Amino acid sequence: MSGLSMMPAIFVEFFGSALVIILAFIALAYAWSLIRLQPNNFIWGFLWYFSIAMAAFSISRGVGHILRVALAYTGHADTWAKLSPYSGGFNTALMISVAAVTIYYHKGLDAYKAVRSKADKLAELAAELQTLNLDLETMVDERTRDLSTSERKFRNFFENSKDMVYFSDVAGTITTINNSGKELLGFEESTVPINFHELFRDSRVLEEYVTGLRTRGFVSDLEVECIGRGGAPCLLLLSANTSYGPDGSVTGFEGIGKDMTRIRTMTEQLINHEKMASVGQMAAGVAHEINTPMGIILGYTQLMMDDVDRDSEFFANMQIIERQIKACRRIVGDLLKFSRQEESHKVSLNLNEVIQEVLAVTEHTLNINGIEVERRFDAHLPQVIGDADKLRQVIINLINNAHYAMQNGGTITIRTSRETEHILITVTDSGTGIADDIKSRIFDPFFTTKEVGKGTGLGLSVTYGIVKEHGGTVSVESPVVLPTGEQRQGASFIIRLPVHDVADIQSNPPSEN
Repeated sequence: MSGLSMMPAIFVEFFGSALVIILAFIALAYAWSLIRLQPNNFIWGFLWYFSIAMAAFSISRGVGHILRVALAYTGHADTWAKLSPYSGGFNTALMISVAAVTIYYHKGLDAYKAVRSKADKLAELAAELQTLNLDLETMVDERTRDLSTSERKFRNFFENSKDMVYFSDVAGTITTINNSGKELLGFEESTVPINFHELFRDSRVLEEYVTGLRTRGFVSDLEVECIGRGGAPCLLLLSANTSYGPDGSVTGFEGIGKDMTRIRTMTEQLINHEKMASVGQMAAGVAHEINTPMGIILGYTQLMMDDVDRDSEFFANMQIIERQIKACRRIVGDLLKFSRQEESHKVSLNLNEVIQEVLAVTEHTLNINGIEVERRFDAHLPQVIGDADKLRQVIINLINNAHYAMQNGGTITIRTSRETEHILITVTDSGTGIADDIKSRIFDPFFTTKEVGKGTGLGLSVTYGIVKEHGGTVSVESPVVLPTGEQRQGASFIIRLPVHDVADIQSNPPSEN
């Protein structure tokens, strides 16, 4: 029996081996494309390495078969016999590597899934963290805006407050103070550190302030009289708190001080007004009670003087009695003027003319005593409604007061001017001035600095009453402040009276005096 031809088998083996190699490299190329598309994909990575192993195995096995067929047909079978063990061993090693890759695929896949799961969780955590980060940034931005708004509010309150706001250390040295506080204490331009404790006038109040802050941690509505720069007094209503450090120790004090100086002045003026009103009512009653008997005594005295010899001692005694009774009548008249019991006859007046009438009577006497009178009248002064006699009395009282203050001569300056709805009369002298401790008492009834017998103490009180009756005010300034801002010795009385009507205000603009 003739054998079958081996050509088909050889053909299949030869070309099959070549085809395996080609297909292996096609698979390798496809795996490479997948890797490039998704470099981090575990399956594509496994397929890439598996294709490499299979390509290497197909090359080893295919080349071995092709080489065996070629050597067998060319008569070199002995050469193949020598190479066959090496080819088989190499094929076996490559097959083992393919088997190893295949065996560890599942474990690698599990590890990949675990890693992927962790990666997904990490991605979720990263997303949550990013969200929290964005929320945190938003919260930080909002808190920053809130803090910025709060800081602006505090700074506006601190800088624009009309009250004193200050911070100090334990020793009282002010570390921060607003402009109102500097102005209040008189330290606007000073760069020297201010010790607030040293400004307290009363040491007992200072002790109460410090003790309250150290024991209770605060003081509330404490009245403190301070001495500002230049010795100017200042009354404060103080509320303060204690600042503490992280360890609970006292680090300083912070507080707010309200200026009560003006309120105290107004309170004293109100008390003074009430006192003067009470005295006026009493004076009116006393004046009416003693006016009638004094008139009877004066009448009988004058009748007795008509019946005696003018050269006798008795007549001289009657003259003394008459003189003293008339003095008493003048005092009674002043009391009646002070209490405003006399009837007023108010008409439209030009104050320049009223002052000129007074000076026509008094200027000669003033000149004899070395006193010069300066007139600075506003020529376009509006009319006022007033009692001419009483307003003359006001000018006479102020001139007499200035005359008494200039025993060795000097200058009296009388000025009239406009202040929108008011007319100002200013009587300024170059005399001795008025001491600070009696300024608040000069308008009190019966208060006088003149010697006994030279004054009743009712001149300025009467002046005050007449000006108030006319709807005006009277104030005093001593020492006198010049337009340049300088001060000089003397006193200046300023009277403000209302203008007659609005038409005068509109038709006559305020003067430049």
